[in-house]
Amino acid sequence: MASSSNNLVAHLRRSVSPASLRAYCAEFISTFLFVFTAVGSAISARMATPKGTAPDAASLVATAVAQAFGLFAAVLIAADVSGGHANPAVTFALALGGHVAAASAVFYWASQMLGATFACLVLHYISAGQAVPTTRIDVQMTGFGAAIIEGVLTFMLVYTVHVAGDLRAGGSGKRRGFAATALGALAVGLVTGACVLSAGSLTGASMNPARSFGPAVVSGDYKNQAVYWAGPMIGAAVAALAHQVLACPPASAAAAAAGSSRHGNVETVVV
Repeated sequence: MASSSNNLVAHLRRSVSPASLRAYCAEFISTFLFVFTAVGSAISARMATPKGTAPDAASLVATAVAQAFGLFAAVLIAADVSGGHANPAVTFALALGGHVAAASAVFYWASQMLGATFACLVLHYISAGQAVPTTRIDVQMTGFGAAIIEGVLTFMLVYTVHVAGDLRAGGSGKRRGFAATALGALAVGLVTGACVLSAGSLTGASMNPARSFGPAVVSGDYKNQAVYWAGPMIGAAVAALAHQVLACPPASAAAAAAGSSRHGNVETVVV
């Protein structure tokens, strides 16, 4: 009992250490950057669309590109400080995998929510009171179907984050080079843009509870918020499990596989 209590106190102390505080600030900034670009591009696309006409494919492409570049930059600038999550679903998946302590994950979430809300507040006031667009479900879809789509999209995003982050090398103590970090961030940004193109017209392709939470707070419209929390969190959990099973096998299984075959290893394609 005393040991459990001491471990809890140690985790809490680490969660408020100077390094952890820097990580929370980095998450605030990176989430602010991503949500500002995502929501700002939606506002710009709406303003560029003639009144009385429905948004066209060009608007969808514009918001997808903005989100791809925005998340690429957000992950890159915070990668060496906090890991560059910029997404509560990513933090949730990493916490399930033991890469982020539970106490720290709560502070990560708070930083991400604040960053998203502040980004939407800034957009609302600097755009002469423009309404902040929220993520919405297509009228022909059900909430359950939308949650499944958000879960599938988030699975693809979070699995990419796990692979691009090279979590198996996380305990080596070596710092990743800038080129490797940038390439991983680019992969995350590209899959985000692809998901927005594929399902943006159906659910808004949020894949990020903070991305939906910030606009909801500023606009006062909390409709279907459960979809943008349940779907991404479940998708993120499945992605963490899938990566653990597929990419991080037990040491004995990995050694046996290495002894019998080199297929699937990057060394087989390096000349």
